[in-house]
Amino acid sequence: MTTTTARPLPWALIAAACLGSFAATSSGTTRAPFLIEMSRDLEVSVALVANLVSFTATSWGVASAAAGTLSDRIGRRAMLVGGLLALAVAMVGQAFAADFFWVAAWATLGGGCAGTFTGVVFAEVSAHVENNQRGRALGWVMTGQSLTLVVGVPLAAYVGSMIGWRGWNICMGGLALAGSLSLLMTVGRSGTAGHGARAPSIAKALSRPVMGLLAISVAERICYGLATIYFATFLQEIYGLSLAGVALPLAIFALGNIAGTILGGQLADRMRDRLRTFAIAMALSGAAALALFLWHPAAWISVGLGVIYSLMNALGRPSYMAALASVPEEVRGTVLGLNGASASVGWVGAAALGALMISTMGFEGFGPLAALLGLLGAAGAMISRRHRNSI
Repeated sequence: MTTTTARPLPWALIAAACLGSFAATSSGTTRAPFLIEMSRDLEVSVALVANLVSFTATSWGVASAAAGTLSDRIGRRAMLVGGLLALAVAMVGQAFAADFFWVAAWATLGGGCAGTFTGVVFAEVSAHVENNQRGRALGWVMTGQSLTLVVGVPLAAYVGSMIGWRGWNICMGGLALAGSLSLLMTVGRSGTAGHGARAPSIAKALSRPVMGLLAISVAERICYGLATIYFATFLQEIYGLSLAGVALPLAIFALGNIAGTILGGQLADRMRDRLRTFAIAMALSGAAALALFLWHPAAWISVGLGVIYSLMNALGRPSYMAALASVPEEVRGTVLGLNGASASVGWVGAAALGALMISTMGFEGFGPLAALLGLLGAAGAMISRRHRNSI
């Protein structure tokens, strides 16, 4: 009788991917503490500076889709190393920009560079792990994104208080360069060399099950983004907390996301039905959203509910990503690149729908909206289970 032993996870590649994910996500997210300082320096309104997120998200989504398809043809190494290297240049470009136009131009370019990296890195890590290990491996890569809220934003505020937003952008350029070099050393030249003249079938990549999962991703990102983008404003509006007073609650909220991502990775590899796991997590996060936004007994209770909400949402994400990565190798870059594009649509939708809710119904409208999106995501996942063998 013979026994099979699972291959050890490629920890060097995962660590490099995690660092790159942290750099890519932080390039835009850590702008938050500097909105007022940037508006004064560039002599524009705070609202205009805040709109940089829309420029970044749009270019991010477009680049993610294009880079994913291109990586299936020429290989992923160039996309990963080159994307972060170009991001480093874009961050330094923002630091030396003379006016808002050039800051916006460099920020848009930076979003595209980050998008070039994000979808492709999931495809690269997926190619080096067995199917029953993908949940954990991809969960660790997503942890790099989650660390942006716990480490990146507070560190930006602290360091930026000494060197300003321009100095911080130079630091971010150095971090992106470090990520590029780490991937240069860990991604092999021939392991994922692409398919040359034989272009992968787009029709095969965009099968009905894959399109269904991409639609689910939009709903999931809107559901999560509603709380992530507006949680600080919610605490300030409902409980009258100061900007400094929301720092600790935001860090605690982000810890729920990290814990959910790590636990979700373990769960994705232990449960046979990943889409059912994702569906249950989405339904539970929708229920938590109702309690979070409709019940306001005390600030500490709302923070606790925020942790539960972020944990439940993150718990299902590794299962979703592992299920989506189960496509044939020759189209995996295309599919995961399109997932980055759908996620960007979700983030833009969350920002727009949240602003609409605040102006019409207030934060009480967030709960039913997030709950509805959670149920739609869960229902979509259960429907997709019927076609999972054809993904």
